[in-house]
This record gives sequence, structure tokens and C-alpha cells, in this order.
Amino acid sequence: MANDDEAVLSAVGPRLRALRKTRGTTLTQLAETTGISVSTLSRLESGERKPNLELLLPLARAYQVPLDDLVGAPAVGDPRVRLKPIRHAGATIVPLTQHPGGPQAFKMVIPVTRRDPDPRTHTGYEWLYVLSGKLRLVLAEHDVVLKAGEAAEFDTKLPHWFGSTGEAPVEVLSLFGPQGERMHVRARPKGE
Repeated sequence: MANDDEAVLSAVGPRLRALRKTRGTTLTQLAETTGISVSTLSRLESGERKPNLELLLPLARAYQVPLDDLVGAPAVGDPRVRLKPIRHAGATIVPLTQHPGGPQAFKMVIPVTRRDPDPRTHTGYEWLYVLSGKLRLVLAEHDVVLKAGEAAEFDTKLPHWFGSTGEAPVEVLSLFGPQGERMHVRARPKGE
């Protein structure tokens, strides 16, 4: 890592010289713009002086470039998570977690046509939160309708099914623990 840092720092001087030449600026003009002496700028470009923030910030302002461009910082990867929807039983399911195993999060859009209960069982524990619409949940002997803002949690070993009431599509957030992991809900911070 230290060698990588040294390589980045040693490349700053030549990068500064090339940028100054490309802009057609003299050391004297740059010194007047930045307030950095001609000798310091010359030593910085030749690599005799190590770059620091006090020198690089005025140079970045003078050249009107990001500081990263002056030091040759590596490009940062795209931070966006690209969600890939899955179609299953007429519903659109968007995985919100990117790691295998452990509790998984999903956003589901359940179509109005998914309204005939077909209860199933499997290992796990599920927590549902209705974002919009009305969700019909059949859980063992219970048959309930959840509205936007309501939640339910249950062991998936119980016969269960959820879908639309037939009035409109439903948007749901689902947290699912495939090994029966339960979600921990804390109503208020400790100490209150």
C-alpha cells in the first residue's frame, strides 16, 4: 500500500507540469493566481517537493479541476445497486439484498389477478409491510386484509398465502429469514 501511495505522489508533479503546459500558463502566472511561490511550484512539478493539501487546493481552484484529477485518484465504482426483478406467480419481486444467506429483503408488486389462496409451508420466518394497496393474508385459520402502513410477521411453517384483495395491485416489503431468523423490532431507543 505504501508503494502505491508513493507511486501516486510521484506522478503528481508531472501531471501538474503537463496541465500547466496544456493551459499555456507560466509558473509566474500560476504563482500570481495561487499565491504559491514560483520556486515551490517548480519544485512541486519536478518532484523535489511532496504535494500536500495546502498546495493542491489552490492549484485545483486555479485550474478549475477536481482535486482527484490533480492526484490521479482511482475512479470510484458506480455506487448504485442494479436491481434485477424476478417474475414469480404473476408477481414482480425485486431483491433488495445482494448477499446470499441470512435474512433477505424484497420489494414485491402483486398483481390484482393474484387473489385465489393456495397456502404453502416452508422453513423460514417472514415479515411483511404493505406500501400501497390492500394485501390479503391467509395464515393457517386466519384470513386478514392489511392496508398500507400495516405489517405482519409469521413462521412460514404455518400454511400461508398472500395476494391482492382483487381491488388493485399491492406493493409489499418482505423480510425473509430462510433459516427461521426472526427480525428484531425495537419500538423506542433504550434509555427512554
